Amino acid sequence: MSAEFDYDVLIVGSGFGGSVSALRLAQKGWKVGVLEMGRRLTPEDFEAAAVSNTALSWMPALGMKGFFAQEVFRHVAILRGVGVGGGSNVYGAVLLEPKEAFYQDPAWSGLNADWRAELAPHYVTARRMLGISDNPYRGIQDQWLEQAAERLGAAHTFGSVPQGIFFGFPEGVTPDPYFNGQGPDRQGCTQCGRCFTGCAYGAKNSLDKNYLYFAERDGVKVMPERKVTHIEPLSEGGYRLHLDHPWEKGQSYAPLTARRVILAAGALGTQELLFASRDRYRTLPKVSPALGEHVRTNSEALVGILARDPEVDVTKGAAISTHFYADDKTHLTQNRLPPSYSLMKFYMVPMVDDANPVRRAALTLWAYLRHPFNAFRVYFARNWHKRTTYLTVMQQADNEMRFRYGRTLLRGFRFGLKSEPAKGGRTPSYLPQANAAARAVAEVSNGIPQNMIVESLGNMSVTAHILGGAVMAASPDNGVIDSNHEVFGYPGLFVVDGAAIPANVGVNPSLTITAMAERFAAGFPLRVVTSAAAVVDAERDLTRFMPVVTV
Repeated sequence: MSAEFDYDVLIVGSGFGGSVSALRLAQKGWKVGVLEMGRRLTPEDFEAAAVSNTALSWMPALGMKGFFAQEVFRHVAILRGVGVGGGSNVYGAVLLEPKEAFYQDPAWSGLNADWRAELAPHYVTARRMLGISDNPYRGIQDQWLEQAAERLGAAHTFGSVPQGIFFGFPEGVTPDPYFNGQGPDRQGCTQCGRCFTGCAYGAKNSLDKNYLYFAERDGVKVMPERKVTHIEPLSEGGYRLHLDHPWEKGQSYAPLTARRVILAAGALGTQELLFASRDRYRTLPKVSPALGEHVRTNSEALVGILARDPEVDVTKGAAISTHFYADDKTHLTQNRLPPSYSLMKFYMVPMVDDANPVRRAALTLWAYLRHPFNAFRVYFARNWHKRTTYLTVMQQADNEMRFRYGRTLLRGFRFGLKSEPAKGGRTPSYLPQANAAARAVAEVSNGIPQNMIVESLGNMSVTAHILGGAVMAASPDNGVIDSNHEVFGYPGLFVVDGAAIPANVGVNPSLTITAMAERFAAGFPLRVVTSAAAVVDAERDLTRFMPVVTV
């Protein structure tokens, strides 16, 4: 096999799904390569990104080659990470298991007799690998959130969040505390509040500290600055991946071939690659017409609170440290912001309650006219990032959107994804629980509650946790992949990332993506060498990947 193909397995994307797959398949003996569109990042990159929006942002067409992308569509604005390690570079390291409703969701409950039991051992492995512990620190922002939970009758649900952060020994470097000394040396959390721009101290358990670290040690080749344009099946089996440089137009790469391919480019990247292969390059014509359907945002909303006191400083602590449940389906966390997020002040507008988007937009504009000083003083606030609390609010709710593909005005008439409403109406741009929580925090902090302008005036949802689009299903009529993550009609082509998840997780989904990737990799066949030293590709049965022993 190695003589016929460049790699046994090529993985597109180095986030949670891709990194887990890379390590586990390398451990099973396969020659694995990982293609990543973004750069390999350094502590110096993270230090610069913490204070400079230009250094942080991923907009290569404008010369910005950071690692935080903001994608705007007609119905949704999506935040995501780009770079070796994917979203683990920019996430808040919150690692929560979803509630029972996720496992029982009709969107996928029929694919497995008991998803909770099926995934349970893989959650255990994911927790161990990601080094989860409850955040032991509390600051003034956490005190405000606890008081807000009390006002909302939810004090019993308030607590520290479980996180993938090393909280010990911030004063210096210590030997690996997680993997019996086999992992990288670590420095403990300094409580700098800059998790969203990468951890320059190495305290956050990002993927380069665990899955990717061991994958590369075991021979996985990670290739940054490679954008896969489309995937082409080979007549003798396997696939050819066509590559471009993400921003250098004059630089090109030769295609790479592999017997198997795993798509783990995130919900957006995976969808776009499958759409381009099916509809633009027409190399994967059998990909299900359900591609782009069943996209979910975790029914998310973002709200902000600016403390009126210009001397307040809420930034000491991890970016996220505490949370509570406003009701049985609504989860909230607080967020500390780094200096490079200061441009977000211009995203904020006066808080208005109204489920009707037209009225809400009109009332928001009226609030500007009635109290222009209150509305605009936020934009000129001194120490804005030190005074601002963001709340991320997510729900276990049944609503969806869909993506289509083609040339789009928002992309300068280039090919790209286009959003549309779907089942359950639009994904929400207004959550009353979010506004209620923001007002409660504002009351206890002497602050000003605010909404996001794209939500209030644009009727768009905002999310950092996009899911679905290439979901699991029983047949290609309803999804793109089967319950073993294999694309219908294309043996050896898999989707192992958030795009595969057909139901709202209701909380930060990184732990669930990791557990599902562990499940996928646990069933992937072993690479077996016979006594004649020939490579035997262990085939799987139709219901479950089965490891094979050497005869």
